Amino acid sequence: MRIDTLQPAEGAKTPAKRLGRGIGSGLGKTSGKGHKGQWARSGGGVRPGFEGGQMPMHRRVPKRGFHNKWAKNYTIINLSQLSEVPAGTVVDFDYVAENSLAKEVKDSIGLKVLGGGELKAALTVKAAKFSQSAKAAIEKAGGTAEVTE
Repeated sequence: MRIDTLQPAEGAKTPAKRLGRGIGSGLGKTSGKGHKGQWARSGGGVRPGFEGGQMPMHRRVPKRGFHNKWAKNYTIINLSQLSEVPAGTVVDFDYVAENSLAKEVKDSIGLKVLGGGELKAALTVKAAKFSQSAKAAIEKAGGTAEVTE
């Protein structure tokens, strides 16, 4: 391959429309703009979203909801998801991500453990947050619940 032989893929570039070049070109006389009217004029047309004066869609539809840009999103995991983990394992955010224990791992700042389900094996669980029931259940099973930042 040489730099002087490089060219775009077939069909990637289309030639520009040559407007107003006679009737035989198919784009002569009105140059594809039809006869008269707003769209035929120089600088004519309307802004995006304009609906001819009727109340536009973005103003007819009610505003709903709120997005808190300071919200802290945690990857949530229940004790029932840790029930299959072998005893003595250190469970942290990386372990949960590698073993696909949580439904969603993206865009989170840490791990939050909730007390849903039962835990029989003694595990060391490192997470940013624990519910009171989860912490109690982990310690009852003989494991430790360590808070990380």
